[in-house]
Amino acid sequence: MASSRSGKRKLLGQILRSASYRRADRDTEFLARDELRPVRLQLELLKPELIQQEENIHSTIVVFGSARLVEPAEAKRQLAKAKAALARKPKDQDRRKAVAVARHQLALSPYYDVAREFGRLVSSVCQADGQCEFVIVTGGGPGIMEAANRGAADIGAKSMGLNIVLPHEQRPNPYITPRLCFQFRYFALRKMHFLLRARALVAFPGGFGTMDELFEALTLLQTSTVTGVTIVLVGRAFWNRLINWGMLVDEGLISPDDLKLIHYAETAQEAWDHIASSRPAD
Repeated sequence: MASSRSGKRKLLGQILRSASYRRADRDTEFLARDELRPVRLQLELLKPELIQQEENIHSTIVVFGSARLVEPAEAKRQLAKAKAALARKPKDQDRRKAVAVARHQLALSPYYDVAREFGRLVSSVCQADGQCEFVIVTGGGPGIMEAANRGAADIGAKSMGLNIVLPHEQRPNPYITPRLCFQFRYFALRKMHFLLRARALVAFPGGFGTMDELFEALTLLQTSTVTGVTIVLVGRAFWNRLINWGMLVDEGLISPDDLKLIHYAETAQEAWDHIASSRPAD
């Protein structure tokens, strides 16, 4: 008799531990299956949307830029380190190249301060009296993204970060409002959330990711799929060196009016002035 009860308990234990017995909404292995991709996409749409509604986020300003740009003091330290390494092996071509790159990084490092000031300026103007308009949102990483989130944090304002799962480890920067820090699996849903509430996109010097977001936004505006978003490029010399906009017009690939989608700024105040002048009247 005891053996029979023991056997039943063993069999019951096997059932309770079975993956099929787990509730579907708590079965992470099941939710990770390829067939569940539509469900995961819906979840990635809904979770940030519902939390933003709960936090009364009405509109945002998206800030893009390189994750590799650091504060001027850190850029100086990195250049000194690269020079010291070169001094030990003056003929090493890789070390010569590292010094050249470090010099370029130092030249670009003031944009960190501009992004930080922009985050502080916008948040001080638009989050007064409990309002949550023009909330700063970034990709949530280091560099320019960190600077913009940090500017908002400087004055105790909310800001958002939309992190993405990447093959290498990535952590959100520490200046994002914890309640508004999200992690995405799918780039498509992340991009959608960047633009759902956006009233402006401010792009600092950056690499492939910055280019991707900028050109997607320009395409959506050019085709009137999205309206009411102001595009500001910070650092005219950088952008004109990187992209020959005039050539696109000369070759008939875009119209001259398409260039009116783009505004340039050198300072945080100039960037905000472009956006403020496009704000609808209250």
